[in-house]
Amino acid sequence: MPALSIMLRSYSPTDPGPGGWRGLFDRAQAAEDAGVDRLFVSDHVVFGEHMDAYARPEVGGQEGGRQPTGPDGHWLEPLTVLTALSSVTSRIRLATGILLAALRRPVVLAKTAATIDALSGGRLDLGVGVGWQREEYEAAGLDFERRGVLLDHTLDVCQTLWRESPAHFESDELTFGGIHQFPHPVDPGGVPIWVSGTVNKRVLVRIVRFGSGWIPWGPAEADPAAWIPRVHEALSDAGRDTNGFDVAGRLPVVTNGGGDIDVPRTMERVPPLVAAGVTDFRAFLRLPSGRSAASERLAVVVEAFREATS
Repeated sequence: MPALSIMLRSYSPTDPGPGGWRGLFDRAQAAEDAGVDRLFVSDHVVFGEHMDAYARPEVGGQEGGRQPTGPDGHWLEPLTVLTALSSVTSRIRLATGILLAALRRPVVLAKTAATIDALSGGRLDLGVGVGWQREEYEAAGLDFERRGVLLDHTLDVCQTLWRESPAHFESDELTFGGIHQFPHPVDPGGVPIWVSGTVNKRVLVRIVRFGSGWIPWGPAEADPAAWIPRVHEALSDAGRDTNGFDVAGRLPVVTNGGGDIDVPRTMERVPPLVAAGVTDFRAFLRLPSGRSAASERLAVVVEAFREATS
């Protein structure tokens, strides 16, 4: 059954002031009330002053892309946000979309993610990617040019600690043995990892090796149907079953003259994407303030989505 996800804006162009983040809790609870399947939040640890790099695909950005804040925007740390939201929800899944996982020490990230998963009853999805901003890696003392290698290393360590006890690991970067880290995530395979990226050799290898799902980026985000077969082919060639493998895609929102979502026209675009292999539709929606009003708005979208995907 295809899932409906919504993004929570855990950032603000300016300081929202005392109590200004309360809306995150209201929207999370409204989404759960309305039957939304998943919440996701984004990640930036620091910003440099070259925000135009986000529009450069050659460094991992999105052609024509623009960040929603300037370098002095206020961005909450996503794993902390999801921990807080897990305490006011009970069913909805909680995801990063995406986490710059390589900026965290792998052993600490493994512990943090397993803790969130345990406290939430197994509701965490870890969407990961390499990012686009050199300054974030430099501020962490890491080599931006090796960001793909660093991400693979991080995921390898995490999955080893989640799946083994005692855990043993050996690589050029790190060696350990006889290590115990509990609790493990609820799923014996570990926290589901959704790999973000364009369709290239390195990303395909990462998806096959670590991924429970794929978050398309770049040209693949604009037209996932054209690229899903290549991902499925890579999985099949590696002996992995494509059944149960998740693919994220943007819910293609159509708005009316007032800027509100035109629900019927939006849902007309959903069935072809389901047929192409999209399993998780991610919506960027304007919601009214307050839990009740947001829930009412979302309930209409959820009902129409269920009908379109039934």
